[in-house]
Amino acid sequence: MDMFDKINELYDRKREIELGGGDDRIVKQHEKGKLTARERINLLVDEGTFVEINPFVKHRTTDFGMDTKEGPGDGVVTGYGKVNGRPIYLFSQDFTVFGGALGEMHAMKIANVMDLAAKNGTPFVGLNDSGGARIQEGVVSLDGYGHIFYRNSIYSGVIPQISVIMGPCAGGAVYSPAITDFVFMVDKTSQMFITGPKVIETVTGEKISSEDLGGSKVHNSISGAAHFRGPSEEEVLQQVRDLLAYLPQNNEQKPPSIEPQDNDDYLENIIELVPVEATRPYDIRKVIEEIVDPSSFMEVHKEFAKNVVVGLARIKGDVVGLVCNQPKVMAGGLDIDSSDKASRFIRFCDSFNIPIITFEDVTGFFPGIKQEHGGIIRHGAKILYAYSEATVPKITVILRKAYGGAYVALNSKAIGADMVYAWPNAEIAVMGPNGAANIIFAREIDNSDDPEATRAAKIEEYREKFANPYVAASHGLVDDVIDPRETRIKLIQALDMMKTKKETRPAKKHGNIPL
Repeated sequence: MDMFDKINELYDRKREIELGGGDDRIVKQHEKGKLTARERINLLVDEGTFVEINPFVKHRTTDFGMDTKEGPGDGVVTGYGKVNGRPIYLFSQDFTVFGGALGEMHAMKIANVMDLAAKNGTPFVGLNDSGGARIQEGVVSLDGYGHIFYRNSIYSGVIPQISVIMGPCAGGAVYSPAITDFVFMVDKTSQMFITGPKVIETVTGEKISSEDLGGSKVHNSISGAAHFRGPSEEEVLQQVRDLLAYLPQNNEQKPPSIEPQDNDDYLENIIELVPVEATRPYDIRKVIEEIVDPSSFMEVHKEFAKNVVVGLARIKGDVVGLVCNQPKVMAGGLDIDSSDKASRFIRFCDSFNIPIITFEDVTGFFPGIKQEHGGIIRHGAKILYAYSEATVPKITVILRKAYGGAYVALNSKAIGADMVYAWPNAEIAVMGPNGAANIIFAREIDNSDDPEATRAAKIEEYREKFANPYVAASHGLVDDVIDPRETRIKLIQALDMMKTKKETRPAKKHGNIPL
């Protein structure tokens, strides 16, 4: 047998591995509207850049007839490639081999590429399509999950980690995506749940389909466990590519800048987008799109906790993270879910050196027994904690209302804002003029011949005296009151000024965020 025979044998073996579970299973995968593990990789990475690692790994189990079963690659393809010309490491579970179930060696392959991603400071992407733990392997498959969870946790904030759910993801398997920075799901073909519909029916008697229990819409809009979804695998993988373009490779780098387009930074039309009357709703997204570079806003968690809008964008080619009240929903008030959503996004931006811009128009934390009993104190405190802890450049623009504790929580000067701007119509106060006047002037109103006229006069008096930006500016709590049309110019100047910002926190193991 000469060298050429050996080389031919090598290629034969590789071809067999590349077929995964074989033609019949590939056809079944396609019939479900799903792509194969390798087809997905080819869509995610730049053409011709994927390099596979550990293709020859096999399982070591002999129980339950496993000694007669071949499982090419042990049900997962691992390796590295490039996205937008920059390296990433990845795994892609192969549902055609053992239903993508995770066994000891399958987990070892994933842990191996995670370690390589961390050592080399590159993002890590997991393409999940798995029946869960491989029951035939027993506890070693559970141990395999543990090795992955541990790495998700330890590398959190070191390299960006992205999970793409492209099939079932059940039981312990869902905890790995939950620890990662962003979770993508595909409509109709991906689900996540701890216990499936059958178990739930057996234990509680509740009947539900797997889509209604843990489909993409549920996790994007109700649970908040996923951040993005799309109608097809192709579109979702393109979304992942789009997201990676905003992120640095690791926590020691800054996000990639691009050459800015030549735009007029003076925004003539912005005044028409925000009504002066404090109670009139409007869509904050229109304000965002006016201020940031054209078509650069990528919203995160779009369908969850809609009273806050968060996402990534560019201003003059530089990446920023945006945290904005949405007056169109719940009058822009903060509740439990929106507190979680904002806090998580703030901490992500801070981990990866992305400046945070806050557009503020907030009446306060949302009142109600359900909110209080649900722990609004604990959840709202996360926003305060996240902003205070963040050391990236932090800029706030008060567009209209900034009342009470919510004013303090949303990146006020006291909790570390570098720059706070206010529009001339801004109302910054302990509470809205209506409520304040009713408390401060209660006696005058009650003893008046015309209580309603007196109340209206006192509300106006309070608004003029206290609920304007100049009072806050006189105390140095607002750095400048600005012409709304100059908002983008002021942001460009501030971001440019703070490119070299360095700020440290007291040495500690880590804080104890009020989870």
